[in-house]
Amino acid sequence: MTIAVLKYWILAAMGIGTSYYVNKGKTKQSLYKSKIMVRSMMMDIIGILMIIGVIMAFIPMELITKYLGNDSQLGLSLLGASIVGGITIIPAFIAFPLVAALQEQGANIMVITAFLTTLTMVGVATMKIEIGEFGRKFTFIRNSLSFILAIAIAITMGVIL
Repeated sequence: MTIAVLKYWILAAMGIGTSYYVNKGKTKQSLYKSKIMVRSMMMDIIGILMIIGVIMAFIPMELITKYLGNDSQLGLSLLGASIVGGITIIPAFIAFPLVAALQEQGANIMVITAFLTTLTMVGVATMKIEIGEFGRKFTFIRNSLSFILAIAIAITMGVIL
């Protein structure tokens, strides 16, 4: 455990202690609700770890490096990751650990940034709903600009990092 983590634990304990001193009933109620929330999230967290483990087990490191790494055809990898990110719906709490695992396996920062930014900014799978709410023109302009900006962000990240 790092010192920073220890500081947060101490601050949390002090906050709970102060809350308990001010209002014992509300503190007990909030701790109970927190316990229920942690229990419900635990299955999601275990599921995330299992998904990442399965992906990392079935996709060899050489394949990741070949298609997503620094030695790959960067333009094709960037475009492919952007398209996959734009058409899939993956919750952020799954996407971030997945991207971190891919980076550890040798994926290029530009490629994983393109995947992550299009995943969050472009919504091909939700276009029907968006067209119904905002109209066809707005939806296509927003998604097109988001796609272009996501690639620009990825390239910028590749240059900076």
